[in-house]
Amino acid sequence: MKAQNRLESLPNIGTTLAERLRSVGVSTVKQLEELGAVEAYKRIQNQIPEKLPVCYNLYSLEGALQNIDWRKLSEKQKNKLLLEAGRI
Repeated sequence: MKAQNRLESLPNIGTTLAERLRSVGVSTVKQLEELGAVEAYKRIQNQIPEKLPVCYNLYSLEGALQNIDWRKLSEKQKNKLLLEAGRI
């Protein structure tokens, strides 16, 4: 697999989050782009009984898709993600 298509090539995605994505059928950057951050987060959340920290999962996925550090997401963007993910 080309390095640029590896999930770990994106910002915010390390080994753990990449493994979680793969466990729900997302193994490439293209697949993540097609699915979107919220749906990918929901799929991961459905497999893990405890609530996942949104900053290390939902926000990280969105930041990865935008090619930015998740801490650079605006409060408006974060609130929209939380709403779409059913967290508020």
